[in-house]
Amino acid sequence: MGWQVGFDVKWQRDIGYGVPAICDFPGCGAAIDRGLAYVCGGEPHGGEHGCGLYFCEGHLWVGGERQQCERCAEGLPPFVATADTQEWITWKLTDDSWGPWRDENPEAVAAIRVQLASQIG
Repeated sequence: MGWQVGFDVKWQRDIGYGVPAICDFPGCGAAIDRGLAYVCGGEPHGGEHGCGLYFCEGHLWVGGERQQCERCAEGLPPFVATADTQEWITWKLTDDSWGPWRDENPEAVAAIRVQLASQIG
């Protein structure tokens, strides 16, 4: 089974190695993807030991059996998730492959357009 693009109901956002993203550590800004290599917990949606957010190599602790962000490693509540990148939002709004999804989800498309407008200006 591939994890190129999926959806995380907990965080209400697209996930997978095909989804360009920004590290969820506050203020980091490192470009990553939302694939398993970057997920806190090391498993889809975080598994049993992670929050399911995505972090760059500098903010994801990998050691022993665990792959966690600092909050999960310390037993604290998760960080706030970062917004989708402008690149990903534009892709979902314009690429032909997402046409059926746009047709089936007009409310989500409207919300994404608002998010994109806020990022641009």
